[in-house]
Amino acid sequence: NINGFDSLVTVPSLLAYANSPNLNTGLLSYYHVDPVRPEQVKTIEAGYRATFFDRLFLDAVYYVSFYKDFIGYKIGADLTFDPVFTNRLTNAQFYRVSANATDMVTTEGCSVGLNYFIGKFFALSGNYSYNRLDLRGSTDSLIPAFNTPLNKFNVGFSGRDIDAALFKGKVRLRNTGFSVNYKWIQGFRYEGSPQFSGDVPGYDLFDAQVSYKVPAIKSTFKLGATNLFDKKAFQVYGGPRVGRLAYFSVLVALTK
Repeated sequence: NINGFDSLVTVPSLLAYANSPNLNTGLLSYYHVDPVRPEQVKTIEAGYRATFFDRLFLDAVYYVSFYKDFIGYKIGADLTFDPVFTNRLTNAQFYRVSANATDMVTTEGCSVGLNYFIGKFFALSGNYSYNRLDLRGSTDSLIPAFNTPLNKFNVGFSGRDIDAALFKGKVRLRNTGFSVNYKWIQGFRYEGSPQFSGDVPGYDLFDAQVSYKVPAIKSTFKLGATNLFDKKAFQVYGGPRVGRLAYFSVLVALTK
């Protein structure tokens, strides 16, 4: 939208015209879209980071952003009518037009991360984030396409460079590591193109990985999977459902 659009017709008024008994063109609602301008944003952010008991690490942040000329999009149709039967539609070209908001748009959010170290080798971690787009009181018909869940969190447990005797010395672990992580994402409204706008349901995933280091050959072997239990979910409306991804890697340290 570099040059702007003139005389686009709103989709609801086009449907009203099409469903009217005599194809009443008086029901059509026209609008103009100015050339798109770069959006501007001012953000206030506050954070806090601390360590408690030499084991618990906290990292928290809150932000609020104020957008001028926030960029979203509008959907409209460019119509062509028969020159003789002037109420008879001969062609309709639909557009998804980038456009600027006419009033102030704000976003706000926060995130909190925690890491708790258990003994020498293990750690429990978690994080939570909240992100919200505020359009309260706005009269603009702009579709914002924020496409971000309101709430999501992760909880994980991991071990690194483990060298320990387990089960009363019956099992000895050396140079091993692992991580397991649970993710939860709240459902949200996804606004893409006109054909691909809809609700993305909430979903959760479980990831896991094990690793083994061989100091003699300076190598580390890793085996893992994202979405271990193959719970298929889509993250983009209209996109494919994503399942499990398994991987195996070998990392070799090269020295002179």
